[in-house]
Amino acid sequence: MTAPVSVSSAASAPEALPLPAGNPFAARWDTPFGLPPFAAIGPEHIQPAFEAALAKHKEEMAAIVADPATPDFANTIEALERAGRALSRVGGVFYNLTGADTNEALQAIERALSPLTSRHWSAIMMDPGLFARVDAVFAKRETLGLDSEQLRLLERTHRGFIRSGAQLGAEDKARLAAINERLAGLGTQFSQNVLKDESSYALMIEDEAGLAGLPPFLLAAMARSATDRGHPGQHAVTLSRSVIEPFLTFSTRRDLREEAFAAWGKRGENGNDSDNRLIVAEMVKLRAEKAKLLGYATFAHFKLDDTMAKTPENVRELLELVWTPAKARAAQEAADLAALAQAEGENGPIRPSDWRHYAEKVRQNTYALDEAVLKPYLQLDRIIAAAFDVAGRLFGLSFAARADLAGYHPDVRIWEVTEGATGRHIGLFIGDYFARASKRSGAWMSAFRGQRRLGGEVRPIIVNVCNFAKPAEGKPALLSIDDARTLFHEFGHALHGLLSDVTYGSLAGTSVSRDFVELPSQLYEHWFLTREVMQSYCLHAETAEPIPEALIETIKRAQTFNQGCATVEYTSSALVDLAFHSLENPGEIDALAFEKAELARLGMPEGMVMRHRTPHFTHVFSGDGYSAGYYSYLWSEVMDADAFNAFLETGDVFSPELAGKLKRYIYSAGDTRDAAEAYRLFRGRLPTPDALLEKRGLAA
Repeated sequence: MTAPVSVSSAASAPEALPLPAGNPFAARWDTPFGLPPFAAIGPEHIQPAFEAALAKHKEEMAAIVADPATPDFANTIEALERAGRALSRVGGVFYNLTGADTNEALQAIERALSPLTSRHWSAIMMDPGLFARVDAVFAKRETLGLDSEQLRLLERTHRGFIRSGAQLGAEDKARLAAINERLAGLGTQFSQNVLKDESSYALMIEDEAGLAGLPPFLLAAMARSATDRGHPGQHAVTLSRSVIEPFLTFSTRRDLREEAFAAWGKRGENGNDSDNRLIVAEMVKLRAEKAKLLGYATFAHFKLDDTMAKTPENVRELLELVWTPAKARAAQEAADLAALAQAEGENGPIRPSDWRHYAEKVRQNTYALDEAVLKPYLQLDRIIAAAFDVAGRLFGLSFAARADLAGYHPDVRIWEVTEGATGRHIGLFIGDYFARASKRSGAWMSAFRGQRRLGGEVRPIIVNVCNFAKPAEGKPALLSIDDARTLFHEFGHALHGLLSDVTYGSLAGTSVSRDFVELPSQLYEHWFLTREVMQSYCLHAETAEPIPEALIETIKRAQTFNQGCATVEYTSSALVDLAFHSLENPGEIDALAFEKAELARLGMPEGMVMRHRTPHFTHVFSGDGYSAGYYSYLWSEVMDADAFNAFLETGDVFSPELAGKLKRYIYSAGDTRDAAEAYRLFRGRLPTPDALLEKRGLAA
């Protein structure tokens, strides 16, 4: 017998759905802070809830179109903002789980829902009646007495409809909808393929000889990985960055480094059912066709038209500005590595699988900076506390652990965020820090619920997901310098979501242009390396002694070490991304041949590889997020280097006056104003690349 439908619950809250009472999405959640009741939500609840939410959203859209009243800001633009809350609630749970704690059931649902959601949004954004109302309001925008945020929302809404094909003819709309649907399915498959290759691989090491050179922290992580895979007593090299990168750094077994690196580099191109090469080719072709339908020469022109950069030419100019000095620096770095390798009896050329190993040795020789010595000073819990403390000193926030709140996995931790001076609730922050097979690689910030004030104050629920190595029971989790900076980076994104203070959810938090969204995160990294933070929070895991002053100075001096390599790895990825999406007529492209030819044209140095090779470049091919937009990290770095210099110029890295401007115009403002205007209001001017080149050690 079917359980009764919770009609009253569905009617009482816009986020509730007409579903059987046993489905958690049938009623509003009376949990603390509206946190999803994760323990009650199973895969079997997701698809019915999603389908019901899509139907409800469709009804809400139809009601807006059918409204007999003359279109105005309230009955059209604000009505669009109020619609879809049930869909946002279901999607907030589902898409976070598919990234952070997925399984075969969720992946099957993801594949099934991908075309449904694409068709749904295409139908809405191409609805002639709906666009006619939006267009009518937009046409009289100057006479409506709108405030600046309302005008920004109207302009962004109108532009969003046009960029989604609202002005196309019927035949072109149908074709664009078909392209969008196919791209959505391909992006989902691409992402799942990469996760499958990552989670299925393990290089099992059974003897002591295979462990040569590995420090205790890595041995512990590899032993845990082996146990998790049913091989207790052995050690596993997995493709989680927290394992593969230190293994490539410390292992003295060149043969094993090469084997592991080959697996890392060939994710998505193994000739099996998770091979992504044909997916890339089809996506590039479809994106080019989509751009043409919308009136743009290439997909890069389409994507960049709605960013700070505006054109592919501007992007290429910035990337090539750093490419030439980076290549020169990388050549010198390669010579230094080769000299050291030859001194140790390795006479062959430096291979990509060798680079991290010999770079670490050169770093130790040059700076006496040994990662194995440094890691005990970088305990995960203390770095989290440091990130919280900086947020307190800059923005007046307090963080209280809420062990009474349950997350979606036992590793998840939850904090309530409040305004320290008043106790006002700001939001919930969820931290999910350890690698596992059910989680895709990398690190990211997302939201289970965004901020808004329309219809009553709603505060955000923000999550940071990382992939640090989980320690042995009873031992502290130790981070590398890069791990610690990653934690600060993602927490900068989290603060962008938590501090959001706008009326309309569409403009809230990180809903800014792609090449502006990395500014708050990359800027926040700078505070980790300040003396004030390191001396207070970098305490030795065994002795509790603070990190020595001399070691802090060494870390600072070493920041430009290997930056030629790092910049070449990143910039080559961004340039290849841009090249793929600058094709006017891709035809039946061979993705790897194109990648190879583009790298040859650029003069990619021998022994180096892209940071993200095409078949596993999830930033670009698991969705449209960073497609033709991977450059944005560098674009934002121009701003973050300049912005932190503003604090240094005051003589106080926690300058209250400057922090107030940073909060008001950057972290709290969402997309309520143009990004360039927001930066000028904070800094007084736009930045130049000078601070970026100096930061990376590439200045002439």
